[in-house]
Amino acid sequence: MAKKPPQPPANDEALSEYAPTPIIVETQFVKDLSFENPNAPAIFAKSSQPPQISVNVDVKAHTMKDSRYEVELFLRAKALHGEDVAFFIDLIYSGIFKIKGDDSEMKLSPILLVECPRLLFPFARRIIADVSRDAGFPRLLMQPIDFAEMYRRAAEMGETSEE
Repeated sequence: MAKKPPQPPANDEALSEYAPTPIIVETQFVKDLSFENPNAPAIFAKSSQPPQISVNVDVKAHTMKDSRYEVELFLRAKALHGEDVAFFIDLIYSGIFKIKGDDSEMKLSPILLVECPRLLFPFARRIIADVSRDAGFPRLLMQPIDFAEMYRRAAEMGETSEE
């Protein structure tokens, strides 16, 4: 016999415990974008091997007013051919979010530092890929980022970046 799916709570108070916090993306934008190719054009003749890539990620959230928050996703990619820098890409991709519902610190911090950057990341990823391609390099396709794990690590070290 098939198992019945769980039933929602019968009253509104119990149901509110299960209701997701509405996140409204009011706008998103490139706040800062920098590309450097310090060894061009010589870097293109050096190697047919793909460059070695390192990527650093950070997230910061700032309180605005009226339950609005700016979330900044910082991405820095560095590509090396041996000892030579192929390129640097620095991107700050931001979003303005309105969070409806409970403003308690316990709920708000993971929303701002996990869920909001998760919404911004696909757009920032595309910008990084397009910039690297337009600069004459292979597209840098960043792998998905586990923002929840980043948040857990920062919380363990007492470094969650919400202001």
